[in-house]
Order: sequence, then structure tokens, then C-alpha cells
Amino acid sequence: MTETSSAYRVLARKYRPTRLGDLLGQDALVRTLTNAIESGRIAHAFVLTGVRGVGKTTTARIIARALNCVGPDGKGGPTPDPCGTCEQCVAIAEDRHMDVVEMDAASNTGVANMRGLIDGVGYRPVSARYKVYIVDEVHMLSNSAFNALLKTLEEPPGHVKFIFATTEIRKVPITVLSRCQRFDLRRFEPATLAAMLTDVARKEGRAIDEGAARILARAADGSARDGLSLLDRALAHAEGDLDEKTVAELLGLADRAQVFDLFEEVMRGQPAAALDRLQAMYRAGADPAVVVQDMLEVVHQLARLQAAPSLADDSALSRAERERGKALAAKLGVASLARAWSMALKGLGEVQSAPQPLSALEMLLIRLAHAADLPSPADLVSSLRDGGGASGAGAPAPRGGGGGPRAALVSTAALAAPAVVAGEPAPQAATSAAPAPQPASFREVVALFEARREGILHGLLWNSVHLLRFEPGVIEMRAPGCPRDFPARLMEMLGRWTGRRWIVSLSDQPEGEPTLAQQAASAVAARKARAAEHPLVRRALEVFPGATLERVSGAGEPPAEAVPPVVAGVADIEDTPPDYDLIPEHFDPEGDEP
Repeated sequence: MTETSSAYRVLARKYRPTRLGDLLGQDALVRTLTNAIESGRIAHAFVLTGVRGVGKTTTARIIARALNCVGPDGKGGPTPDPCGTCEQCVAIAEDRHMDVVEMDAASNTGVANMRGLIDGVGYRPVSARYKVYIVDEVHMLSNSAFNALLKTLEEPPGHVKFIFATTEIRKVPITVLSRCQRFDLRRFEPATLAAMLTDVARKEGRAIDEGAARILARAADGSARDGLSLLDRALAHAEGDLDEKTVAELLGLADRAQVFDLFEEVMRGQPAAALDRLQAMYRAGADPAVVVQDMLEVVHQLARLQAAPSLADDSALSRAERERGKALAAKLGVASLARAWSMALKGLGEVQSAPQPLSALEMLLIRLAHAADLPSPADLVSSLRDGGGASGAGAPAPRGGGGGPRAALVSTAALAAPAVVAGEPAPQAATSAAPAPQPASFREVVALFEARREGILHGLLWNSVHLLRFEPGVIEMRAPGCPRDFPARLMEMLGRWTGRRWIVSLSDQPEGEPTLAQQAASAVAARKARAAEHPLVRRALEVFPGATLERVSGAGEPPAEAVPPVVAGVADIEDTPPDYDLIPEHFDPEGDEP
């Protein structure tokens, strides 16, 4: 191995910032720490949080250097601009300073490790001004380790500073956070990250065009370390300058223009053209999962352009993306984009888990193209109001014949339920045909919640409520185990549905009617007991040893919803006097009847 290759340092380490002023995109943190150091208002503990690769550990080391720098002449004090040449700065930069202790909490999680740290706090620094403890991924410490640290963290000696770094700030106990100054490091903006990558490539003697830098910045997802690692990989992959095509091939990305073409063909309802384009992209090295992610980005970009057209001037977008995005956003509606987003998001999981990702992606494109052929609900309502059916003169004809049966189903649903078009008053007949319900009993109240598809509240009313008093507009009940806001939710919904005020109150009285579920169970048990006394049933139970009577159905009480389904057994009794029909589980209709 040559000396040059053995001494090579990856870009993420080579271009690590060494001063507070070198930190990009963290203006609030830089300003606060600079003012604190210059004014001498230096906290005894800091906690730095943010996603991976935004500079938490780097910032911690910069703080350690800033607190311990003595300047080139050895007489300086704490400074936000460490010299980088004194013995303290050099030793900290080379990770060999005895008074700057870095600990990885992911591998030192126990209370014993924390006791060792606490024991060292009492000793003064060997050569530095402050003894600095940097604990990375502090959220990995156990509860016992946090508890052991609390007292020392609250009142440490004046020569000790703590700096914690974490990506999971919510896992750090509030008792620890309250003893620290917290700084949230922000993600890097794509434009800032792209400019940084361009500058690093220039320092490495290579050129990178704007499109390639933008692709790398987008793939880094706000992480400077990820961006530099990707740039390191791209420089090793390419022999000359970096262009957009080279970087896209390296990352398995499809050309952005190709993704726009693919999405446009799908939304036109042209599955054959979309599949041909996908095959060409796949042969060129595009990864199916990445293609779906790119399509999701396109849909998201178009939706944002529709909601806020001024976003078309975003510098993070290329000129081609801005122009094509504006054109597509003008053609597609919000409903189409929302449907495409839902289908593509579900398809992403299918592509990632499918044994043949390309096949899963092709099925997704076919579904998207088929959905694009279907007329929208607004078109169907408009055609119906004009007096035609789904395929009438006022309705757009489905492209490619893909929406026939589905369109017919939608038309039937539209005919079954009256539609209200935005901007037009509702027909008076529809208003008078549906008066507000006025339940006259508690059972009608429960049925109303079931009809309005309030499943959770209906289940609580059916299974947990013991009725004490009911009058139209007044319900007094006992409801053990129900949420605290249960009465308020009942009053609000009943008032909205019936148009009158309801008073729902809870009582602690032990008495009360059985719940509706208990009443239904009792009724079923009583009916089964009566049916078991029938001679035909008794004879059937004698003929089929071990058989049980599981269900009795008929025209009497209880209501149908109270009758449980058949779980196991032989008989299904029709309670229609005077005859009973017995249908055993293993009954042979062509054999001899018992």
C-alpha cells in the first residue's frame, strides 16, 4: 500500500469544520455560543440534537476547543474562534487530549460506566482550562445511568463541562434536559448543501455541474455527512468531472426528465407507453424502488405547485423541473394527484417487499393508468345533472375503454345518493325528505350511533352503559370504564344530529338496567332454553350425541343484531311456530331422516 493511499482521509473527516464560524446552516447556534463565550456566560452542560450528519459531534469538539484554546502565545482565553495551532487545539483535533473525554453511550449504557465518569469529575484538568465530557448518543443510557448522573450534572465543579449529543431527544429524561442548554441543529437546505458539495469538489481538483450537486444534495436528505460520503463515492466512481448523468447512474436514479415522461404517460392512461419507458429506464440501471420514490416526489412537487404557484421559483428545482412541473400542475386536478399519491405510496411498499420489484412496479403503473381512465366524481355528477348517464353527452368518454364497469358502479352510487355541487344551493326536496332523527328510546339512540357509523361510541353504548333514566333529550346512566369525555361526545353528536339540546349525565348509583349486550345475551339464552324444550329439538339432541344448540332465529325477540353467530355445533333452528326446521352440521339430505 502506498503512503498516499494509507494517509487518505474521507471527505467527511477531511472537511470537518474547526470553528463556530465554519458551521453552515446553524446561524442561531453559532450566534448564541459566540455571544456566550465572549461574555463569559458559559453553561455547565449542553445538549445538541438533530438528525444524523448535521454536525452534533463536530460542534461538541469545537466547543471543547473554544473553551480550552490558549492562543499561539499561550496566554489567550476562551474564544469562539480557536487558533488551531496551540497545544490544546492540536491535541483536541487529534483526539488525544487527556482532559477532553469522549464517550459513546451506545456501548457504555450502564450505571457502572457513569460512576467511572462521575469519579473523574472531582479531579482537576491535567493541562486544559476545562475538563470536557462529550457523551454521544446520550439517549442510549439506561435509567439508572441517568439517575446516577443527575446530581453531578446539576452542580458540577467549575472546571467541568458536559456536552451531550443525541438523535432521539424525546428519549432523554426531562430531568436531564432541564439541567442543560439545548440546541437543535437544523437540516441543511438543499441549496446550501449543493453549494458546499460544489466547493469541496473544487478543492479536490474536480468539477461538478449544478444538476449533479443537486442530485447529491437531494439524496443526502439534509445531512452534510451523507452528502460528503456520496460525493466521495462519486469522485471515486468517475474518472473526470461529475455530471448529472454519471451521478444518477451511480445512485441508481432515473433521469428526472424520464420520470416526468413516465408519470405523464401514466396520467394520460397509456400503460403500454409507460411500460416501454420503464423497461428502458430499468435497462439503464434505474432501481424500481427509487423510480417509485421519484414519482412520489413528482406528485408532491405538483401538489405544492398547485397549492402555492410561487414555489415554482424555488432555486432547489432545476429549470426543467420548474417548467414541466408548472405545465403538469395546470393539467391535473387535486383529486387526481391525491389518488396518484395514495396508490404510489402503497405501491412503494409492494415494490420493496416483492420478490420481483420490477413486476410490482409494472403492476403499479397499470393500476395508475387504469385509474386515470376513470371519470372523476365531479364529471359524473355534472353529467347526471345534465340529464345523461355516465356515458351521456355531458360526460367525458373513458380513454381506452378502461373505466366501463367501474364507471357504471360509480354512476349507480351517484344516482342512489343525492349530490350537492359546490357553489349551488341544495334542492329543497332533498332537505325536506330527510328530517332530523328524534330517538324516542335509548335503543333508538344506540341504533342512531350505529347508523352514523360511530363504531367506538356505539360499542360503548351497547356494552358498557347501564341506563338509569331516559327521556327525549335527557339520558342518565352508569358507564364504568368509559372515557371521561364520553358524555360530552354524546351530547355534542346527538345535538348536531337531532337539532335539539341533550343532557347526558353519569351517576355513581349501583343500580341501573343491564347493558343492551347483557339484555341481548339473556334474551338469546331464554330463547335457546325454550327451544331446547321442543320435542323435535330434544329428539335431535338424542340422535346426535354431543350436539349443542348454538342459535335460534325467527320472527320474535330479540332483534337480529342481538343474535350471536354460530360458533360450533349442529343445529340451526328456525323459530317459526308451529314447525321447527332442524339442519344438523353433518346432515345428509339424501339419507334417512332421524
